[in-house]
Amino acid sequence: MECPHLGASVCLAPDSGGVPQGSPSSWCCSVCRSNKSPWICLTCSSVHCGRYVNGHAKKHYEDAQVSLTNHKKTEKQDKIQHTVCMDCSSYSTYCYRCDDFVVNDTKLGLVQKVREHLQNLENSAFTADRHRKRKLLENSSLNSKLLKINGSTAALCATGLRNLGNTCFMNAILQSLSNIQQFCCYFKELPAVELRNGKTAGRRTYHTRSQGDNSVSLVEEFRKTLCALWQGSQTAFSPESLFYVVWKIMPNFRGYQQQDAHEFMRYLLDHLHLELQGDFNGVSRSVILQENSGLSTGSRCCINGASTVVTAIFGGILQNEVNCLICGTESRKFDPFLDLSLDIPSQFRNKRSKNQENGPMCTLRDCLRSFTDLEELDETELYMCHKCKKKQKSTKKFWIQKLPKVLCLHLKRFHWTAFLRHKVDTYVEFPLRGLDMKCYLLEPENSGPESCLYDLAAVVVHHGSGVGSGHYTAYATHEGRWFHFNDSTVTLTDEETVVKAKAYILFYVDRQAKSGSDKL
Repeated sequence: MECPHLGASVCLAPDSGGVPQGSPSSWCCSVCRSNKSPWICLTCSSVHCGRYVNGHAKKHYEDAQVSLTNHKKTEKQDKIQHTVCMDCSSYSTYCYRCDDFVVNDTKLGLVQKVREHLQNLENSAFTADRHRKRKLLENSSLNSKLLKINGSTAALCATGLRNLGNTCFMNAILQSLSNIQQFCCYFKELPAVELRNGKTAGRRTYHTRSQGDNSVSLVEEFRKTLCALWQGSQTAFSPESLFYVVWKIMPNFRGYQQQDAHEFMRYLLDHLHLELQGDFNGVSRSVILQENSGLSTGSRCCINGASTVVTAIFGGILQNEVNCLICGTESRKFDPFLDLSLDIPSQFRNKRSKNQENGPMCTLRDCLRSFTDLEELDETELYMCHKCKKKQKSTKKFWIQKLPKVLCLHLKRFHWTAFLRHKVDTYVEFPLRGLDMKCYLLEPENSGPESCLYDLAAVVVHHGSGVGSGHYTAYATHEGRWFHFNDSTVTLTDEETVVKAKAYILFYVDRQAKSGSDKL
């Protein structure tokens, strides 16, 4: 939001010597000495912990307001307030009077100056720390980035993503998409976009509303993030530039509250698709799509305009078939999709673990069957029959008319009751290899023997009880090995651990498309 209090609250001069030294992300609260979530007051440079630790940053603001009201205000006191602070980890700015995050700056650009000063301190501290550790890392034969695989040593090249404040939902999706090889390679091969030039060339851009829509590119920041994830860096990558673009173009995800990973994935893919429909440095992206992805025109599914790599890889087509139970009139409609949202059948909802013995095991096939089975619509969903000229009872059935290259399956674990949204914690068994989708096709006889087989590429898992809380992690396979991505921590894992996960989103890659991309 645009904050009107910056002029009265931001008077911190980074070069005055009042700012503490050392790594800002490791600064300690001046009250409780906690180094978790440090925030710096942009009026007096005091450091306190955030509201999700002990809340001393907010108490500092409240104490300052009490002091102003209890004493006779001088002219200077009228102007100076302690309402605005900055997160020392993500460099986002927050106003307590507005009770919201701030995207604008003062006329003199003081917020950006403080931000750049904190970032320079962080980079200097990181460089010094890296220098101290260099010899230890070079001489250690048991480096944490080296793993023993089949008697040989291999480098763990995966890189984690820093949590910017309840952004695990974004991190889990980004790590999953980075392991969809054909999708990831397309973005990494795109030419870079130069958003700034002149005196500011090469400097980090912090996006605000005042910069205008032309200053942000979701495709470019997404490309940079994907490029950073598999470069073998031992330090977790901070996706803050991407997150600020998300704030800019997706208002639903502004702030630092927990969000739904599936909702974020849909917004992300939709906005990538929309941006990719434009021209790229004068070259049509449809041309780049043909050159880089190796996908034929017939393999694409158009959603909201021209085809892009998003629809070419994730796009499929459903046939929605509705039959009037009174006159027998049949209505057919074809709907494009990027993912399928599957209900967990109610008879399985008490089965919370793979080894639990009460009742049968719910499988992914049960969820798919529930999605495609013939169902009678209830009284609230009466079908308007064009022959009967009124709403009638009817049945509905889905068929898959065209399967995508990457089949994304979303298990609907969050449901509304009368007043609350609760989580379905049922364990759903899913295959790592050979998911056969042939029986759900509209015309299975026209498909080849292996054209409907899918192998698992990634899994997003929600840990916790509610959609607004908990934590997201992801499992993904890369070059034959499974990894567990938990924000900045990446660990090698095994298939037995993966199949025990309570999946929320599953990414399956078409076996034929996978073998084709391996040859490219």
